Amino acid sequence: MPKVFGPAVVTGGASGLGLGVVRKLSEVGVPVVVLDRQAGPALDGVSYFACDVASETEVHGVMDRAAQDVGPARIVVNCAGIGRSARLLGRDGVHTLDLFRQVIDVNLIGTFNVLRLAVQKMASLEPLANGQRGVIINVASIAAFDGQIGQAAYAASKAGVAGMTLPLARELGKHAIRVVTVCPGVFWTPMVDKHVTPDVLDGLLKNAAWPKRAGHPDEFADFVLAIASNPMVNGEVIRLDGGLRMPPL
Repeated sequence: MPKVFGPAVVTGGASGLGLGVVRKLSEVGVPVVVLDRQAGPALDGVSYFACDVASETEVHGVMDRAAQDVGPARIVVNCAGIGRSARLLGRDGVHTLDLFRQVIDVNLIGTFNVLRLAVQKMASLEPLANGQRGVIINVASIAAFDGQIGQAAYAASKAGVAGMTLPLARELGKHAIRVVTVCPGVFWTPMVDKHVTPDVLDGLLKNAAWPKRAGHPDEFADFVLAIASNPMVNGEVIRLDGGLRMPPL
């Protein structure tokens, strides 16, 4: 694999897929700034900052601190997200607007907030040897395309992330900044452990082409680093799911 450049900012990097990316970046010597509500394990070259990704003030402050400590980010990986399920018409009544707003606020607005403030600094950097200044890698979900019943808010938030990929790549091309979105299927994360029962998980994975198993965070991280290393990957929304297509339930 070609050398991965840096520094990097990873949101949601204290656990799950984000932590997988942080570990890989640390292993190849890239300084990483993590934005999360909690701290993660001690790793070489990794700094953790408590931050609400949807807060303009908090993200702006962390970006300024990171630029002073390790330099403006050339890689941004937006992994921060929440999963909340609710039917439109459930046993307890209609889907609340507050729940819908909460999911959109973190998953969609938070992603946009971080990338816009990162790009503000990235656009003024000197180009690398291959001409690019940096890359934004957003994390959506296959739920953006085949969301299940009860996932209206989650699917809408992830579809929004997927939908802004090409417009942003087209706009930022003049600054030599790439924008790519990865849509993972089922991966072993704390969110899956907490919200998905073994029976439901087995039912989902039967719909995969191969392999019929959940992915591992290091497999996701390998893919993210491959995107960061290859300047020809741009403006794409890429599924990483073993050929899984989710059923309605």
